Amino acid sequence: MSTAASFSAPAGAVGVPAPRATVGKAKRVLPGFGLTLGYTLFYLSIIVLVPLSALLFKTFTLTWVQFWEAISSPRVVASYQLTFGASLFAALVNLVFGLLIAWVLVRYSFPGKKIVDALVDLPFALPTAVAGISLTALLAGNGWVGQYLEPMGIQLAFKPAGIVVALIFIGLPFVVRTVQPVLEDAEKELEEAATSLGATRWQIFSKVILPSITPALMTGFAMAFARAVGEYGSVIFIAGNMPMVSEITPLIIIGKLEQYDYAGATAVAVVMLVISFVLLLVINALQAWQRRHAGAPA
Repeated sequence: MSTAASFSAPAGAVGVPAPRATVGKAKRVLPGFGLTLGYTLFYLSIIVLVPLSALLFKTFTLTWVQFWEAISSPRVVASYQLTFGASLFAALVNLVFGLLIAWVLVRYSFPGKKIVDALVDLPFALPTAVAGISLTALLAGNGWVGQYLEPMGIQLAFKPAGIVVALIFIGLPFVVRTVQPVLEDAEKELEEAATSLGATRWQIFSKVILPSITPALMTGFAMAFARAVGEYGSVIFIAGNMPMVSEITPLIIIGKLEQYDYAGATAVAVVMLVISFVLLLVINALQAWQRRHAGAPA
C-alpha cells in the first residue's frame, strides 16, 4: 500500500471536487413582498377606503348649495368650534401631564407603582358610556366633587369644561404609552456626559432628553387629538347637549341620522374628516421635520 494512498487529497485539488457550502435564500415568516403588499392594500381598502368612499358618494347626492347649507349653519359651526377646540385643548393638557406621568413611571420607584401603571390603561378598558356617567356623577352639582366646586362658581358638568375633562380622561393613555418606552430606551450615558460637563438639570432635559422624545410626544398628541375629535360616549352624558353651547359635532351627525337626513349627516362627517386629516398631516409633517433636524431617519 503506497504512502500517497493513505492520505486524502486536499479540498480543491485537481480532480477532487471541493465541498459546496449550502447557499440558500433566508427563510421568511411571511410570504414575498408582492403577496403581503397586495393583502395589505386589500385589507386597508375593505376596512378604511370603502367606508370612506361610501361616505363621499353619499355626500355627492347633494348639490353644492345643499352641501353648504348643511355644513355652515350656525348650530353646526358652533359644534365644530367646540369639538375641535376642546379636543385640541385636551390633547395639549395630556401632552404635558402625560409626559409627567410617563417620566415618574420610568425614572422613579415607589410603593404601588404597578397599580398606578395599570390605572393608566383604565380609559382603554372602561366603556366610554360608563366613563361619561361616572364623570357626570362626580362633577355634577350634587356630585362628590361638584358639590364643593359649584359654591365657588366652578361648574364643570353640562358645560364645555366638562367636555374637556372627559376628553382628557380618554386621551391620557395615548401620550403616556407612546412616550414611556422611549424614555425607557433613552441612553443614560448622554445625560451623565452632560452632567460631567456642567449642564444643569433643565439644560439636560431641554437639550438631551426632549429632542429624543419629541417624535413620540407628537405621535401621542396626534393620537389623543384624533380620539378626542371622534369621541361620543363619554362626552354625551356630561356635555348637557345644549345647542350653540355644549353640543358636539358627533351629536349633530347622530341627530341628522335620526331625522333620516343621511346626506346631511355625511356632509358634516366629511367636513370633520377633512379637517382631522389636514391637522394630522400637519402634525406628521412637523414630526418628520423634527426627526430630520435631530439627525434621525424620518
